[in-house]
Amino acid sequence: MTQPIDVQRLVEIITDEVLAAAGHLVKPTQCGCHAVLYECCPDRLQGILDAGATRLGLRASGPAGDVASMIDHTLLRPDATRAEVEAICREAMDHGFATVCLNPTWVALAASLLRPGNIGVCSVVGFPLGANTSDTKHYESRRAIFDGATEIDMVINIGALKSGDLRLVERDIEAVVSPCREAGVVSKVIIEAALLTDDEKVTACTLAKAAGADFVKTSTGFAKGGATVADVALMRRVVGESMGVKAAGGVKDYESLKAMVAAGASRVGASAGIRIVREAAGQGSPSAAPASY
Repeated sequence: MTQPIDVQRLVEIITDEVLAAAGHLVKPTQCGCHAVLYECCPDRLQGILDAGATRLGLRASGPAGDVASMIDHTLLRPDATRAEVEAICREAMDHGFATVCLNPTWVALAASLLRPGNIGVCSVVGFPLGANTSDTKHYESRRAIFDGATEIDMVINIGALKSGDLRLVERDIEAVVSPCREAGVVSKVIIEAALLTDDEKVTACTLAKAAGADFVKTSTGFAKGGATVADVALMRRVVGESMGVKAAGGVKDYESLKAMVAAGASRVGASAGIRIVREAAGQGSPSAAPASY
């Protein structure tokens, strides 16, 4: 278990980050238009991306295999069938994706299929609303880990965050992070950015970092919007380089993946993973895959 969080210090950190995000505490290294790191400014990035660059020459500019290793190949539709799950696992093996991201009921099957290829299994907790109780999320996490999950993407208690109940949100995240840490499993915190103000995004990321999560993630793919370059850049500025940032929802092609990586994403959740790696390999732009969220 982690040490109790110093709430007063946490409030101070959140206050500083909110002021920075609002432009009231702009540092020389920040742009004035978005109050994010200058090198992560979405307006500045667009020109760089148009010229063909990516963030610090990161993997999005490398071979298709490197691009694939950034992608959680995703199938979270409620009507997904066993045959579709088996197919997406074969695709992950063929292309070398980081993980296959599935609903909990499919974790054991996916783990057995993916084990020979050393591909991870990512599952979701409190998904997609985040409105489960913390003890339920704790159990969901432990069960998914028991079934073979190597990564857990949990949805925060969005209503508690918007109500200002930061203690509840922190405990909610810790209820998932704790069993993940004990089992050596990666934990990702979905903040559902489309439903939050910028101040709330800063607060959510700060709480996730304080609780010891490994990643913050933009979206479930089920809300009114998915990942945006501006949100990824803001999340990266808040969590720094010590945490991962996962962009999910609406990453449908190689160009959008490059934009997310340039803004600071270190992982991408996508149902169009095959299209992305084919484009990265210069194999053209095949028809878009149907959304698998």
